Amino acid sequence: MISKTFYALFMITAFNSCNQPESKIPSSQPIAQIPEQNWGKLPGGKEAKLYTLSNHDMKVVISDYGGIIDSIVVPDKKGNPGNIVLGYPSLAECLSLKSNYPYFGAIIGRYANRICDGKFKLDGKEYTLAINNAPNSLHGGLIGFDKKLWSAIPKYDHDTSELELSYTSADMEEGYPGKLQVVVRYMLTADNQLIMDYQATTDKPTIVNLTNHTYFNLSGNPDSVIYDHEVYLNANHYLPIDSNFIPTGEILDVHDTPMDFTIPKKVGKDINDHFQQIKYAGGFDQTWVLNKSEKHELTLAARVRDSSTGREIQVYTTQPGIQFYSGNFLKGVVGRDGKVLTGREGLCLETHHFPDAPNVDYFPSPVLLPGSLYHEVTIYKFSCY
Repeated sequence: MISKTFYALFMITAFNSCNQPESKIPSSQPIAQIPEQNWGKLPGGKEAKLYTLSNHDMKVVISDYGGIIDSIVVPDKKGNPGNIVLGYPSLAECLSLKSNYPYFGAIIGRYANRICDGKFKLDGKEYTLAINNAPNSLHGGLIGFDKKLWSAIPKYDHDTSELELSYTSADMEEGYPGKLQVVVRYMLTADNQLIMDYQATTDKPTIVNLTNHTYFNLSGNPDSVIYDHEVYLNANHYLPIDSNFIPTGEILDVHDTPMDFTIPKKVGKDINDHFQQIKYAGGFDQTWVLNKSEKHELTLAARVRDSSTGREIQVYTTQPGIQFYSGNFLKGVVGRDGKVLTGREGLCLETHHFPDAPNVDYFPSPVLLPGSLYHEVTIYKFSCY
């Protein structure tokens, strides 16, 4: 288990070394107990709940159903609070979706992103997964971790509020081998970090790739597109995809292409470019290979800013890659306010291992063995500039 002292020491070092601006959001107020409320009934009659993590500045509402981050309310540069993530109008609306499912705010697993043709080999044996994004398996299959009711334990102390979620995935659930025991901890600190700590163990060799699928719109207006959001990605290379969104196996330099976010730029600058990768994805929807000097190093992955509100997110992670997705397939989805989205109203920053890594020997391995611990950390740091 990573200690709070570790996080504190890391953030002091990281933000000083990166010359990050000081947040204009005041903090350091005592944290209240974690309130909970019913969100609605699931098939079978169990009740899903919502838990509110809070500090003096912000509130994060999380459900035990799918580990969904339902809302993140933070102030803008004038001190006005606003919800900066997309969500469902209700649990019933979430449960009713049969196609174009957006995975709003959910924990994704057992394997985030795509696996080619829904097949992979492990120790010489081929495993077959559900094809839910033809011709591939996507985000854990038909009933992934995003559609499970997790066991929830709320915790709090004087400087951190936390929701610990646990789930046991049975051997061969959705076609994946091994009984996988998963714990995901959401921690909101007094200095406006939302820490996501992912841990898992298995009793048989398996593959694991966990992430969170929150869509951000820093304007606080879910009806507006994210073209004016300025994005920086700490990545000199990316993974090109084919027409089925599967990595080709190449690792290409972003230099002199629309995929270059090493110099911050607005999302709208190149989102409609005729570059083949953008045409395949209908915008941005690839994995960028994060710059790291050491494997599993907790480093800056991305920064997103909205000049109209002054809101900023800095993303740190131990993961090797980040999927920057510009919400290209949101068209037709009913948003939180009941309005039908037209597309690109939110962007995702999914930190994870590479898509289809079980089928590419030289990608970082997603294999987890008995006796080993899967442990990844992602931190969203919220501030104003």
